Amino acid sequence: MAWRGNISKSLKELRILLCQSSQSSSSARTFVETNYKDLKSLNPKFPFLIRECSGIQPQMWARYDMGVERCVNLNGMNESQILKALEDLVKAGGATKA
Repeated sequence: MAWRGNISKSLKELRILLCQSSQSSSSARTFVETNYKDLKSLNPKFPFLIRECSGIQPQMWARYDMGVERCVNLNGMNESQILKALEDLVKAGGATKA
């Protein structure tokens, strides 16, 4: 999982939007609780933004160079699927720099 340390090289910002109490955001909340500390320690200056809003559908937004953004709808995903989606976003950012 070397890609975890490359988040700050591939992305400019990562935003995770979730609801504090809805069932549809439960996996996103678990993902943040389980992975945030590790991801932040590997990318200490990188902006990981966690935004909570009542009733919102869980989403993950990646911002790349030149203001390009990609969104992944996290509704119905489990924690491992969310991690894979993040990996895909990171790898997509690395591909644009090659």
